[in-house]
Amino acid sequence: MDRLSTMDRLMGTPSIEEVLQAAERIRSFAHRTPVFTCKSLNARTQADIYLKAENLQKVGAFKFRGACNAVFSLLPEEAELGVATHSSGNHAQALALAARLRGIPAYIVMPRTAPQVKVAGVAGYGGQITFCEPTLEARETTLEDVVQHTGATIVHPYNDLRVIAGQGTAALELMEQVPDLDMVMTPVGGGGLLSGTAIAVSALSPRTRIIAAEPEGADDAYRSLLAGRIIPSVHPQTIGPN
Repeated sequence: MDRLSTMDRLMGTPSIEEVLQAAERIRSFAHRTPVFTCKSLNARTQADIYLKAENLQKVGAFKFRGACNAVFSLLPEEAELGVATHSSGNHAQALALAARLRGIPAYIVMPRTAPQVKVAGVAGYGGQITFCEPTLEARETTLEDVVQHTGATIVHPYNDLRVIAGQGTAALELMEQVPDLDMVMTPVGGGGLLSGTAIAVSALSPRTRIIAAEPEGADDAYRSLLAGRIIPSVHPQTIGPN
């Protein structure tokens, strides 16, 4: 396995080769999710729409791809100390499951307000949970304490090259399942899935347009792009009164 320093994991851009390597690395662990179509949706849009069902991925989200690639990329001496992250949802579950599959500890910092179903999921996968106050500062400082005591490797939910490469495997599969797409639309939250998608699609089908989508009520990526700096999403409201 290749070794990347912490700085390397947080900087640079993964290549299509790294996405292909990630696909091989996680092949025996992650599901190859199906692609569905919908006649009524096609009729409404007057287009052929293909839906990549990542909700059928392990832990119910694409997050497992990136977490799995990151965990199985670790050198043995890194892996034995475990992995750590702060998350209130899918990344927490994904990292806990990936760590269990490799037989190493997973230390998960979760806000005390995290949904109980997510907490139960992390615990069910064997993650060792430390609760903190529901602020970014509390999550980060608590994670620092956990890492200091355990020596675990931090696996960020999206600012990690190996996570990005792993998320890109979803688009890699999509391009194999439905070649010659005119457009691929991907949700953008932290940007890990979008980054991996852009790498895979642009390499395999340069003519395919890549669109990032987010709710109007949580358009922090759009606003950040306009401002030239990261504008965090704070308590977004994505469901209208009606």
